[in-house]
Amino acid sequence: MNLPYFLGCPQWQHPVWNARLPPGATPLERYSQVLNCVEGNTTFYATPSQAQCAQWRSQVPDDFRLLLKFPRSVSHDHLLAPPQKLVTEFLEIVSPLNDVLGPFLLQLPATFGPQQLSNLWRFMDDLPDLFSCTVEVRHSAFFQKGDAERALNRGLRERKCARVCLDSRGLFAAKAESPSIVDAQRKKPNVPVHLLPVDAPPVIRYIGHPDLESNWEYLAPWVERVANWIEQGIRPYVFIHMPDNGDALNLVSLWTELLHARLPQAPVMRFNPKQPQMGLF
Repeated sequence: MNLPYFLGCPQWQHPVWNARLPPGATPLERYSQVLNCVEGNTTFYATPSQAQCAQWRSQVPDDFRLLLKFPRSVSHDHLLAPPQKLVTEFLEIVSPLNDVLGPFLLQLPATFGPQQLSNLWRFMDDLPDLFSCTVEVRHSAFFQKGDAERALNRGLRERKCARVCLDSRGLFAAKAESPSIVDAQRKKPNVPVHLLPVDAPPVIRYIGHPDLESNWEYLAPWVERVANWIEQGIRPYVFIHMPDNGDALNLVSLWTELLHARLPQAPVMRFNPKQPQMGLF
């Protein structure tokens, strides 16, 4: 695997993927042979043991990146103003992964509004220098191009922290004709696509339309932007979601085909049940 950017999914295993990924001892090892980053949603819901983190580290190559989420108690229950002990203990538990950590993914709830921004700045400033963050907001005030959004963007720029760009246009263009679409549209925010230029690797989370070809029009601008970043020596993170993430590998293949057509050095990924591999046109 030799990708000039980071490409991944919101999870590293799914039953539908079992016949499509290369052989390996664990789901994470199999996943990391073809994709080089993953969203660490598991740490949001339950904190692993340090031994588990050490096992994860042994299953991925040095160039792999995990974007872990802080536990729900930190980001949601305490709105980034938790007892310091919670943060310190979490950082100690995940320390076996330190050399393969990307920025922590601070995915904040819609209840985290302008009045909590001081919590965000204090939280980020108190993190040890070893760590960085990328921030995803959901409060409507941060998408209105007013004082609240300017304050957010200014603080992120000052700290050289990327603002996660969530693109859910494909998802919300779909008719709610299946339980997976209904569930995804209920859980995911329908917010404008706001991208903040900042001195940090960009983080894009794209949630696709269930009809594969319907994603072309939404992915086309990202193809050009990601290709430009790579040509400038920037290595962005691109995460591919689907309403049913069993379909995510199909969208990964489509995305890499589109990017390869614009940027030939970006390889195409094909997931074949008989011979799973990453190949070139």
